[in-house]
Amino acid sequence: MNPKGSLYIVATPIGNMDDITIRAIKVLSEVDIIAAEDTRNTRRLLSHHNISGKLVSYHEYNELPMAQKLISEIEKGLSVAIVTDAGTPSVSDPGYRVVQIAIENHIQPVPIPGPSAAVAALSASGLPTDIFTVVGFLPRKKGKRLEQLEKLAFAPGTLIFYESPKRISQLLHDLKDTFGERDIVFARELTKKYEEFQRGTLSELIAEIEKKETIKGECTLLVSGKSQIGGIGLEDLRQEIIESLQNPENTTSSLARKMADQYGIPKKQIYQKILEITGNQ
Repeated sequence: MNPKGSLYIVATPIGNMDDITIRAIKVLSEVDIIAAEDTRNTRRLLSHHNISGKLVSYHEYNELPMAQKLISEIEKGLSVAIVTDAGTPSVSDPGYRVVQIAIENHIQPVPIPGPSAAVAALSASGLPTDIFTVVGFLPRKKGKRLEQLEKLAFAPGTLIFYESPKRISQLLHDLKDTFGERDIVFARELTKKYEEFQRGTLSELIAEIEKKETIKGECTLLVSGKSQIGGIGLEDLRQEIIESLQNPENTTSSLARKMADQYGIPKKQIYQKILEITGNQ
């Protein structure tokens, strides 16, 4: 292999340091520059596999200027490997910019495949794998987060989210409020000693998570898609809404919440449908 003048996108372990390919070790041993999301983490990985190399920092806060600098080095004939803290670069991690600029400069990036938290979790989740979307991390601001979830509410396949332990409870509540009831798999500490999978509905997982004093490790959430919970649309519920509203105990809000849980349709959309129907009566 002649790595000179090349850009390698190298997947690294998501937990267990032995989950790395022979090809990845070979590339990391031979390239001129290793651009790492966190040089401290990458240094530990390299040391574990007896690899020495020139490390530079490449993360979300310096991604654009560093990407341009790395491309300049490649154009001089040097070889560069991009790695992140865990998994595959540019998949919910830094790497997209340098790949984009490389292509614009007629440099073909070379993928060195390997671990991915999304694929690892999906493979052992028990949820359908024929169609899936890796959403990754949602925006931290609630308004933007809910806006993105509303766009995903009717996605047909399994949805895969990443979240930190501190925000996992809030994400589960947002998913429930936006999607209604869904099947979900909660995975954490993938490939590590305390690897854990929990399965159930959103309501069940919320109850389980809130029992825990603390949650450690990066979390992966897999949520069943709309097509996996039935094909009922809002218009199909018109007659049921009309009949249910004849019961004085059913308020607009309580009925929307109950039907969202029953049919897996976002509460907000059912609420708006109820307002539409009552306005037309």
